[in-house]
Amino acid sequence: MRERLAALVKQVCVAGDRRQGLDADLRARLDDVLAVLRDEHADPGSSHDDPLTGLADVFGLDEQDAELLTIAAAPDLDANLALAFGLLRGGPSPARATIGLALELASLPTLSGAGPTYLGPTGTTRRHGLLEVAPAPALWLSRELWVPDRVLAHLLGVDEPDPLLTPALVLPVPVDRLDVDGLLAAAVTAGEPLVWIRSPLGSGGLSLAAAALSAAGIGCLALDLARVAPSADLRHVLAVTAREAALQGAGLVLVHAERLAEEDPATLFTALAESVVPVLAVGDRPWQPLWLAYHPLVLEAPAVTTEDRALVWDRELGAGIADHRLATFRLAPEVIADAARYATTLADVTGTEISADSARAAARRVGGSITSGPALVPTHPPTFADLVLPDHVSRPLHRFVSWAAHRDEVLADGRLVDVGGKGTGIAALFSGSPGTGKTLAAHVVAAELGLDLFRVDLASIVDKYIGETEKNLERVFHEAESLNVLLFFDEADALFGKRSDVKDAHDRYANQEVAYLLQRMESFDGVTVLATNLRGNLDPAFSRRMSFIVHFPDPDVPTRQRLWERHLARVTTDPADPVQVAHLAQEVELAGGDIRNIVLAAAYDAVAAGELVGMRHVLAATVAEHHKLGRRVPEHAFLPEVAQ
Repeated sequence: MRERLAALVKQVCVAGDRRQGLDADLRARLDDVLAVLRDEHADPGSSHDDPLTGLADVFGLDEQDAELLTIAAAPDLDANLALAFGLLRGGPSPARATIGLALELASLPTLSGAGPTYLGPTGTTRRHGLLEVAPAPALWLSRELWVPDRVLAHLLGVDEPDPLLTPALVLPVPVDRLDVDGLLAAAVTAGEPLVWIRSPLGSGGLSLAAAALSAAGIGCLALDLARVAPSADLRHVLAVTAREAALQGAGLVLVHAERLAEEDPATLFTALAESVVPVLAVGDRPWQPLWLAYHPLVLEAPAVTTEDRALVWDRELGAGIADHRLATFRLAPEVIADAARYATTLADVTGTEISADSARAAARRVGGSITSGPALVPTHPPTFADLVLPDHVSRPLHRFVSWAAHRDEVLADGRLVDVGGKGTGIAALFSGSPGTGKTLAAHVVAAELGLDLFRVDLASIVDKYIGETEKNLERVFHEAESLNVLLFFDEADALFGKRSDVKDAHDRYANQEVAYLLQRMESFDGVTVLATNLRGNLDPAFSRRMSFIVHFPDPDVPTRQRLWERHLARVTTDPADPVQVAHLAQEVELAGGDIRNIVLAAAYDAVAAGELVGMRHVLAATVAEHHKLGRRVPEHAFLPEVAQ
C-alpha cells in the first residue's frame, strides 16, 4: 500500500506540473509525504501483510484495479492528496478523484474502454463493493470515486464488521456429536460457490455449515436473515455481507435463507453464486429449481437430538440446570445459546439464580412467535393441577405428554420413522361435550411440554374461494413448523367433517380441502391437538392418523364435587350461608366449564352486593347459567324462593 501511494504522489506531481496547478508549498508537502512513504522505518511491519495485496488476492484484482482503488482511497488517507486532487480538478478545496482524474493518474486513456471496464457497474471493484461511483446525472468523467468506510478501515488494518450487519450476525454453536457431511466438506474445499442446506426446526444447519468451513480451514461469517429488517434492500445486504466475509477471509452462512425465496430468488441467489467466498444457505424449505439457473448442491441438515441439546444447554448454563423437558424444546444450537444468554442476563438483573423454569421461559421468548395473520392466537397455558378428570381420561393425557417428550429419543436413529414423506409429529383427538375440559387439557399438554399453545381460528381459515382454504392451512402449518408450539384446532369437526360423495363442484372442492389437510397433517413434525364436540362427525381417515384419541365424558357426581370444590376454593365464602357442595354436585348436572361460569357469576353478584359468596349467590347464578344454555332448571334442586 505504501509503495502504491508513493507512486501515486509522483503521478500527482507530474499531473500538477502539466497543469501548473500545484503551488510550491503543496509541492513541498507532497515531497514530505513521499519521503514518509519511502521510509520503511516510519511504520514498522507495514511492508508485511499489505491489506491491499490481500484484497487483490481475495477479489481477483489486477494491477489497474489495485491502482484505481488506491487513487479512490487516497483523499481519505492523506489531506495533502485530497487538496492536490482539488487543485488538479481546478478548485481550491480538497476533493475526491473523478473518473477522469483517476484514469489520468493511472495512465489509462479516457477514450478507450478502460473506464467502463474498470469503473463501470460490472467492474471488479464495483461489483464486489470495494469502490463506489457517484450516480448520474453527472457527466461520466466528472463522477467522483470513493472507497466505502468498511473497505477503507480494512486497508488501514481495522477489521470491525460493517455496522449494517451487526444486529443480524449470529455465532455458530458447535455440536460435539455432529458429523460433517463428507460431500459438503468436499464441496467447500473444492470452492463450490453455493450450497443449499435444508434445516427444519431445531436442526443443526448452521452448526453443520460452520463445521464444514472449519474442516476446510476457513472461518465462518453467519448472518440471520430473520433479523434483517423487512424493509431492507436484501440485494444490498447480501452484497455487503459477502464483502464482509471476503474481508475476513471467511465463508458466508445465511440462516433463514428461505426469506430470499419470498422476494426475488433468481436475482438474489445469482448474486450469491457470484461471490468470491463459499456461500452456504440454510433454509427450512426444499430447494426449488426456479430459484437459480443451475441446480446447486442440496443437502439435508442432521437432526439435533435431545442429548445434543442437553449438552449445549449444559455448556452454556453449566451442568445441572437444564432438565430433560428443556432439552426436548426443539431449538437450534445457536438459539439455545441466545436463550441461555437471555436467562443469564435476566438472572443478573433480578439478582436471582438461573433455574430450569427461567431457562424454559427464556427459550420460549427467544424461540420466536407467529407474526403473520389472525389464524394463530397465543394463549397462556395452565398447569396439570388445574385438570379435574377421571383416571381413565388423565392417564392417556400423561401418556400423550410422555410420547411427545421422548419422540426425539425414540426416533433419533431413523429406523422407526415412516417413509413416504410422513413427519415425526404426534397428534391427538379430544372429543366430548362443550365444557368438559378439552381446551384446558390442550393447554396443560402444551405447558407440560414447555410449548406455547396456538389456537387455530377456523373462521379465518375456511374460505369460500377455491384453493384459499388450502393456502391458509399451509401458512398455519408452515409457520407452526418453524416454532416450538402446540397446534390446537378447536371445533375441528367444522372443517374436518366426513368426506361426502361428490354430488356437485362444491363437494369436490370440499373433499380436496380434507384430502390436503390429511396429507399436511402426515408431514407435520410438531404436536397437534384436534378438539371436537361430536366425535361421530369426524372422518375415520383422521382417526387413523391420531396417535391418541381421548374422550372427555360429562362429569359424574364425584367429578362434579371435585370441580365445585376446586372453583369455590378460589373465592371467599360466607360462613353464615355455606355453599352446599355435595348437594350441588348431586343435583346440578353441568360440565366443568359451566360450573366455573357459575362460581364466577356468583362472585360478581356477591361483590356487587357488598357480600361474601354464599349459597344464595351460587343458586341464583346456577339458574342464570341454565337459562343461558337453554336448559330446563331442575327446580327440585333449589330453594323454592330462588328457583322461582
